[in-house]
Amino acid sequence: MDNLVEAVKNYMILFLSENLPDDLYFHNIGHTYDVVDAVCEIGLQAGLSEEEIHIVQVSAWFHDCGYANTYIGHEDESKKLAKLFLDNFGCEKDFTEAVLKCIESTKYPPKPTSLLEKVMCDADMYHLARANYSKYDKAIRREFEIYLGLVYTDEEWQKKNCNFLIHHQYYTDYGQKVLSKFKDVNIQLLQCQK
Repeated sequence: MDNLVEAVKNYMILFLSENLPDDLYFHNIGHTYDVVDAVCEIGLQAGLSEEEIHIVQVSAWFHDCGYANTYIGHEDESKKLAKLFLDNFGCEKDFTEAVLKCIESTKYPPKPTSLLEKVMCDADMYHLARANYSKYDKAIRREFEIYLGLVYTDEEWQKKNCNFLIHHQYYTDYGQKVLSKFKDVNIQLLQCQK
């Protein structure tokens, strides 16, 4: 199973490097690396088995690769590429299905049902708890302008950003007990009105 994770990693590094647009300021290869690291951290805290860790790692590598083809609906594109790769690799049907469900669970608004999906969703939003959150905040704002044509005044963006942070929820125990505390610091730094 380790060789699968290594194969996925090698393939996705090359794929993302060569296919993601340069003006994806948030959903770039750096975000993918962050989510892969986060699923391991959160997954270990959640007591996932080795195979379950492999499922969320593979899911994390594939979860945003669909941005190479489309911005809106990228999850469906990500799932197609993941399924093709995993089928060609000879993965068990249950493993592939679990990966596809984890990718699907990151659609907004997220609706994770299994622990694996909750780990994946929390990892995808791990940046909300980072000390350098403002870097991610600026990157997603630029992406929204470029890809969605959503242009906000600083005041409008502040309100939208605060609203998102305040209403976002983590799903795992680790997310609720640890990551939420760091996210709350970012909410205070942004001077959001609850």
